[in-house]
Amino acid sequence: MTSKNSVSFEEALNKTGFGKFNILAFLVSLSLIMGMALEVVSVAYLVPASACELHTTTAQQGLMAGAPLLGIIATSHCQGYLADTRGRRKVLGWSMCVAFLCGACAALATNWIVFCVLKIMSSAALAGTIPLSISWLSECTPQHKRSMMVSLTSTMYLITTGTMAVLALPVLQLEFSYYIPYLNIYFSSWRLLNLIFASGCAVAAMAIFSSYESPRYYLRMGKDEDALEVLREIFTLNTGKKAKDYEVTSVYLGEDTGVPTKGMFSSIMAQTIPLLKPPLLKNTILISVMFVIAYAGTNAFVVWLPFIADSIMKAKEKGEDMSFCEMLESTQNTTVTESTDCSLNSFALLTVFVSSMLIAVVNIVLSAVINYVGRKRMVIGVQLIAGIAGLCISGANSWILSTCCFIVYLMGTVNFGFISTFSVDVFPTYVKAMAVCLTLMVGRVSSFVGINVIKNLLTTNCQVAFYSFAALTFVGAFVATLLPNDVKRSKGSTDAVST
Repeated sequence: MTSKNSVSFEEALNKTGFGKFNILAFLVSLSLIMGMALEVVSVAYLVPASACELHTTTAQQGLMAGAPLLGIIATSHCQGYLADTRGRRKVLGWSMCVAFLCGACAALATNWIVFCVLKIMSSAALAGTIPLSISWLSECTPQHKRSMMVSLTSTMYLITTGTMAVLALPVLQLEFSYYIPYLNIYFSSWRLLNLIFASGCAVAAMAIFSSYESPRYYLRMGKDEDALEVLREIFTLNTGKKAKDYEVTSVYLGEDTGVPTKGMFSSIMAQTIPLLKPPLLKNTILISVMFVIAYAGTNAFVVWLPFIADSIMKAKEKGEDMSFCEMLESTQNTTVTESTDCSLNSFALLTVFVSSMLIAVVNIVLSAVINYVGRKRMVIGVQLIAGIAGLCISGANSWILSTCCFIVYLMGTVNFGFISTFSVDVFPTYVKAMAVCLTLMVGRVSSFVGINVIKNLLTTNCQVAFYSFAALTFVGAFVATLLPNDVKRSKGSTDAVST
């Protein structure tokens, strides 16, 4: 094909090469996911640390921990629509700004209800961060590197959750308390930690506003020249050559762009209805179910990981010979409001850090070999291994062995990235962001339920918690067999595994 001919978007993107721009785009995506994780996962550390000052009960803590998911669920659909009609870059940038403002204000919450409201608002702004950043990155990355790059983004989420434990360790040990008369609150260490976590969104906003809009989005909106201009800029950054050396002079999307509509409601319906009828319905259901299982089965345990680690370490300090579940149940015989010690065990926080880093390393390794193993086989394998480990947690006689099995079970979280690679490939551009947001929203609904159910089960019937959720993980392995098969493309076009 000569340079005078019109080429498909995928071919035009492949001609830009892979280099400096793609690395920078990857870093921007990581900053977005980092900002989102710092704000949304912050409740895992702030809820137990603030319990004494806010006088929260176990039930109230469950609501506080689940508050971010309520915000995400509420606006996921709208953010998918906005990203598909207003642009990924613009929506991501302003979302980060709003999240920073609301998240920072939560540091001045006067009670647990105000805290919940502000966290719901900040998380509502962040609802589309992961799916939109994945969509943006995939639409700027050549096809032969796309699966690997998208899969690696979940590594940042894991690294961030681990880093949060390291940040929390020295901050929560600070002993200071400044009274703020107007609000009648004391500004203490947990409020400072809240501000630190919220600052990640400000960094991410600056990063995305410094980048380009998705060229694929421009094509979808009929802005062919803008798309070509971005592709030329990518080519220049990647190759070091001049823009005039880019051989592509005309580009077409090469996929269904949907039916043009007027009005917000009509546009939302036009983007949603195709997902709920053939030929997209099957993939919508399958990926939604996979996200439900992944979020309910493993993400809920990740949220309570600091609590679990803290309970294990405090039970160990008693010196009694107990099983993993007995340790969890023994430390929760009294309500939080009956205790004056709301600190988190230092060794427990270090354990959270090490566990998260270990899972991140596993994710990097699996992402590096995903093109050789295949996404479908990888998802099935991870689900099976996590399910087996989950069944062994309660059955092991040694709490150390149970802890090791628990960490292996948590490694099931790496499937978030792998499942996301299916989302960005099987849906056309005009509904891609909406599809990813919608399927993730369904998964997060299950996570909210899981978070509250697991907290109660861990302190009342621990064995049921692990056996039931491990069984759910096995169901995920079966459902994964129904996902679209991987197709290996020829070396000339792409050496990736894609659908």
